[in-house]
Amino acid sequence: MSYTVKIEGAEPFEIAKECVKSVKFTTDIPLDSNARTKDVGATMEITGRILTATDGDPFDSTRKLAQWSAVPAERADCYRKVTVEHVAAGIMERKYYFPNAFVVDYKEDFGDAEGVGTFTLTIKQKKDKLAQLTVEGGYPAA
Repeated sequence: MSYTVKIEGAEPFEIAKECVKSVKFTTDIPLDSNARTKDVGATMEITGRILTATDGDPFDSTRKLAQWSAVPAERADCYRKVTVEHVAAGIMERKYYFPNAFVVDYKEDFGDAEGVGTFTLTIKQKKDKLAQLTVEGGYPAA
């Protein structure tokens, strides 16, 4: 089982497969609603380990997440295309595509016991572009 996370923008990058540990996709509606509402959102939480670049790796891919999280809303680059693929036993279980994702929350935690940090990235799809979000799956992975 592996996750592939690709982020496209001014400087596209991928999060290394060894880093991503879990992905959580949720559809958001107001909790006080008694019927289906037009106020729908989509959120994704990606968690994993921060692995330092070694053995000729070009860079620490998770560092790019921290940099993206600090892009101010005034800049168009705060919205990026995010594709997350979950492959298990050669089958594309899920492929999520957020064409206009923005960072809601980003956290990094480091401890002195293990020496490995963890990250949690929470993104949302821009509401007026929600119809462009896609969820695919159930076919052989390429």
